[in-house]
Amino acid sequence: MTKIRFAVIGCGHIGKRHAEMIRRDPGAELVALCDIKPRHALGLGEAQEPLVDSFEALMALGEPIDVICVCLPNGLHADYALRAIHAGCHVVVEKPLSLSVADARKVIGAAKERGKQLFCVMQNRFSPPAVWIKSLVDSGRLGQIYMVQINCYWNRDARYYSTSEWHGDAALDGGTLFTQFSHFIDIFYWLFGDISNITARLRDFNHQALTDFEDSGLVTFDMNRGGMGVLNYSTAVWDRNMESSLTIVAEHGAVKIGGQYMDKVEYCHVKDYEMPALAPTRPGNDYGAYKGSAQNHDKVIRNVVEVLTGCPHVSVAVDPHDAEMVVDIIERIYAADKNLTKSQK
Repeated sequence: MTKIRFAVIGCGHIGKRHAEMIRRDPGAELVALCDIKPRHALGLGEAQEPLVDSFEALMALGEPIDVICVCLPNGLHADYALRAIHAGCHVVVEKPLSLSVADARKVIGAAKERGKQLFCVMQNRFSPPAVWIKSLVDSGRLGQIYMVQINCYWNRDARYYSTSEWHGDAALDGGTLFTQFSHFIDIFYWLFGDISNITARLRDFNHQALTDFEDSGLVTFDMNRGGMGVLNYSTAVWDRNMESSLTIVAEHGAVKIGGQYMDKVEYCHVKDYEMPALAPTRPGNDYGAYKGSAQNHDKVIRNVVEVLTGCPHVSVAVDPHDAEMVVDIIERIYAADKNLTKSQK
């Protein structure tokens, strides 16, 4: 079987994760890496693939490349996704797809125009609790949805920001919702669709010297399909992550998935329903002093390989429109707090 040939642009924590999952997938081949830093500074160890320092150098290698994984700072995602598409490659874009709806639409439009597949990384969709709650909501068993609450309480302190040249930068990072919690907003949108009547109170409690934006927020909204919701989030939690949870109160029952990464079913009481046993959830990504979301990038790469090799009944796991809508929702949340300046937060 002909393998799908990948290159990875950006070899930080997530880029190296992509590279390793590509190496492990029997239907994939990693042909090149790209980063402005030298090999020793990136901690690439004994990686055998050629490393180049620019997109132009990557193209000049002459290696046939089917897919480019864009694992750069958030603010560069759209630009490099467009470069990859215009170079004739399919593209995998780490979350978020972009920092603006306008840029997201440019990428989606270019992919359609050039006939290229666009894969957007929202790895939490693959976790067993997420798959289960999606089936429960879609079945209609819960009846009318009354209230949804999302709580995201993580630790991101100097141990996190001092080791990065772009985390915390307004232009490259974009904000706490883009970098830390966009995949949880994706889970919400995947389950319940769009929102309206957004109110937002955002504050910067202890990151004034670390970031250009808020570390905490209280957001309320109406769900367009009915019901209301609230998003509470903070990266100001002391020392370690506390929780990421989703609570649903509905006509025929209530459900909560929680834990640090929405990795556990904490409550399920639904009329005439017995919860099935779920497969164990992968542990979160371990970056030493801080932790990240569940390790499901292998499933992302597998989806790419299966789609591009024409596996029957397999489609792109995350519709690019969904990734655009996540950016749209985040933009509207930030816009709802437009009357507050940085000094007031």
